[in-house]
Amino acid sequence: MSVNANRVVSSENEDLIIVDQDDVEIGTLSKARCHDGDGILHRAFSLFIFNVQGELLLQQRSGGKRLWPLFWSNSCCSHPRQGETMDVAIRRRLDEELGIATDLEFVYKFSYQARYGDLGSENELCSVYVGCCDQPIRPNQSEIVDSRFIAADDLQAELMQSGDRFTPWFRMEWEKLSGEFSAQLAKLTNRRSGSTRYPGR
Repeated sequence: MSVNANRVVSSENEDLIIVDQDDVEIGTLSKARCHDGDGILHRAFSLFIFNVQGELLLQQRSGGKRLWPLFWSNSCCSHPRQGETMDVAIRRRLDEELGIATDLEFVYKFSYQARYGDLGSENELCSVYVGCCDQPIRPNQSEIVDSRFIAADDLQAELMQSGDRFTPWFRMEWEKLSGEFSAQLAKLTNRRSGSTRYPGR
């Protein structure tokens, strides 16, 4: 697998899959239109990648992003293309954005809407996946301006102190993962220590 460090892999003109609340496909519409105003519900995925030390990979979104530029977020998020299975879409995006390949486990699906001032909104039915990868990442600079690994306790403290630096979907997803799905998350965050303790919300 390889990735061009500056290759453009997303566009406001690309078609997203429009869905209802049951995740039934009802059509396609450009990313730009999907993000206008209060947004139109579309299919998406959000990935949480941990290293073998149990640290989560965070990315800082490119300054060229229309919504939440330069905000910190989870390892990777994007949209499947029409005709793609979610597995194919995830593997494509991991290669395009991070230059890695790894197996991921589905955790849960949820819908949310979040507005970014007058510039538009995210309105997504988002599938959340977790996994571990020991490969070196090669971030695509057209998508990611910076990246870092962080331990769960440190992330929890950072979210409490400066949560406004993070994307709204990441905050919602991390809260649910560290609460309702804490046992599943502990398998990744405590790989070395074997500890069962996890920071509360």
